[in-house]
Amino acid sequence: MAEASRWHLGGTPKHKLHYRKEVEMRTTLQEFLLYLIFLINLCILTFGMVNPHMYYLNKVMSSLFLDTSVHGEERINFKSIRSITDFWKFMEGPLLEGLYWDSWYNNKNLYDLKNSSRIYYENILLGVPRVRQLKVRNNTCKVHSSFRSLMNECYDKYTSENEDLSDFGLKYDTEWKYSAPIINSPWHWGFTGVYRNGGYIFTLPKSKSETLNKFINLRMNSWITRSTRVIFIDFSLYNANVNLFCIIRLVAEFPATGGILTSWQFYSVKLLRYVSYYDYFIASCEITFCIFLIVFTTQEVLKIKEFKSAYFKSSWNWLELLLLVLCFVAVFFNSYCNIQTFLLLGQLLKSTEKYSDFYFLAHWHIYYNNIIAITIFFAWIKNMFLAIINDTYSEVKADYSIGRRPDFELGKMIKKSYHNALEKLKLKKPETDEDKKSRKSRDLAEQARREGFDEKEIQSAEQMKKWKERLEKKYYSTEIQDDYQPVTQQEFRDLFLYAVELEKELHYVSLKLNRVMRKVSALQY
Repeated sequence: MAEASRWHLGGTPKHKLHYRKEVEMRTTLQEFLLYLIFLINLCILTFGMVNPHMYYLNKVMSSLFLDTSVHGEERINFKSIRSITDFWKFMEGPLLEGLYWDSWYNNKNLYDLKNSSRIYYENILLGVPRVRQLKVRNNTCKVHSSFRSLMNECYDKYTSENEDLSDFGLKYDTEWKYSAPIINSPWHWGFTGVYRNGGYIFTLPKSKSETLNKFINLRMNSWITRSTRVIFIDFSLYNANVNLFCIIRLVAEFPATGGILTSWQFYSVKLLRYVSYYDYFIASCEITFCIFLIVFTTQEVLKIKEFKSAYFKSSWNWLELLLLVLCFVAVFFNSYCNIQTFLLLGQLLKSTEKYSDFYFLAHWHIYYNNIIAITIFFAWIKNMFLAIINDTYSEVKADYSIGRRPDFELGKMIKKSYHNALEKLKLKKPETDEDKKSRKSRDLAEQARREGFDEKEIQSAEQMKKWKERLEKKYYSTEIQDDYQPVTQQEFRDLFLYAVELEKELHYVSLKLNRVMRKVSALQY
């Protein structure tokens, strides 16, 4: 009975256990601060290579090539193309005028162009633009027998199996001859199919008049046919003022249903990474990121060696591993982009008469940006929970400072952090003082059951605790200043029962003490 009356008061302090818990929570705080530094470094890497010029460069280029209408026909621009006739009008109008800037606004010649066009006078056209077409074979689908007298040709949607690899038309130049795809080139995901590289390809001449004549020749000789499924227009620009490359792809898909679906991609990327002092600061952050990655990897390896299979039972540890994997993938993509830029940039800029395929480099930069975005998303999730745990640590530290025993283990601390998170996100109502007392009482009762007390002892101890709290609230409250406090009949009964229970406890302790004294006396003889 005496044992049951003591467990609800908190039990005997265990100083070693308290010290271990405080060290554990101090370690959590240190991990939080270290991780916060890592997160700041990751944010600098993520947003440090992005600037407003990327948005504005994309905006002016999209306005020039997408929104400019055909002269005399305001309704036709690249976005509104719906037929082959509209497509050729765009090629011979807005595209041609947008690519070739060979004179000033007052018709005077521009400064030394070195055989390169300067779009909006500030953006150098790298190499020459490229136009590429993919076709499908005839009879890749079947015509119903009832309609064979009306239609004996059938062109299915584009797949690599349905692709036409044979020469067609005039057959004397590259635009009429099939070119095999490059193995490492990325495929393009369109509205009606996934398109690989290769096809019927030609590049545009340096001269504006020659390009116009080429377009007219292709149109007159039916370069676009019923079997055409997609046409790509690719070119790249460089703006030295802001040190940005703009890789542009205009896509016109010719679905099996007829008509034309247009889409586009504008990628402004910084391929020349380290030019200014700020760029070198970003480089130092990249080195710091790698150091953090090595440290975190070492910590997780040591944890796996220590806990073995138990390590993988924690969802927290799986989040740690996911972050490490994403970080390593981001480092790989970044390194690969830098190496490929270093190897290919010089080759792409050597010849101004050939198409410079910067789309490959932009494609990998987009992958890198996507991986970094996913990484920082999960990193912030982890930081949020670390911050909540740190907030809980502050509460526990306050308990230690006034000499109280915290009534939970590390697992309970995480559980409390979870409830705090729900309350802060307004997904759960905050607990009142009565709720906290009720929950604490239930926790103590569960602890007593685990320690072997029976239900009768637990119920008796809970009743004594209620009597004690009620009487203390009545006669020891600081809110009531009167010295005279009347006692009701029910309160007198509770007080009497409380005194009886205390007397039983005293008798129980006295018996145990006498038993111990007799044993000690027996040992002396």
